[in-house]
Amino acid sequence: MKNLWGRREFITGAMALGAGMALPGRALAASIGATPASTTPYERRILDVAAQQLQRVGDAVWRRDLVGIADFAQPSWKPRLHFANLENGSVRSFLLAHGRGSDPGHSGWLQNFSNRPGSLATSRGAFLTAEWYKGKYGTSIRLLGLDEDNSMALDRAIVMHPAWYVDTAMIDKWGKLGRSEGCFAMSESNFNEALWHLSGGRLLYADRIGEG
Repeated sequence: MKNLWGRREFITGAMALGAGMALPGRALAASIGATPASTTPYERRILDVAAQQLQRVGDAVWRRDLVGIADFAQPSWKPRLHFANLENGSVRSFLLAHGRGSDPGHSGWLQNFSNRPGSLATSRGAFLTAEWYKGKYGTSIRLLGLDEDNSMALDRAIVMHPAWYVDTAMIDKWGKLGRSEGCFAMSESNFNEALWHLSGGRLLYADRIGEG
């Protein structure tokens, strides 16, 4: 995790929040298996991906109860940010914008990922959610890239934040959401869900997941 050099003061608060929150492997496996009968095949796929990625990143993530999965195989007019609760097997889904550099023609579909500074594109891979801060869009969540494909997240200021252009009114008018500058932008009405349930040392994983 070379991108954390010189950042100890940045992650101390999140580490304190996450202390003692990890589930033992056996308990985690048991909780994932206890999915509600109403869970759809796609939701089960999201839960499986969440569990697999959580195992892959290991101790890099401090809170292991819930994982955010951004499925960029889905268009922006569909809820594609999923909160996979590995304790009760439930999935909650929200609208999410992608970067304009990932969709230059503004089709509503992500065309490509990039980790390059200045690309204005979305990056794929595992992110560690850290502390809140006040930014251009108000209270936002810093992200630390854990993979080579998103290692520049801090330097590129790729974060989670609320945005006016992520709203059902945009879909009603234009058939798609607006685009970010590479950040994970949620609706202003739903962003508190990320602040309270996804920040502070949890995993956010972004890729093309699809429905199998």
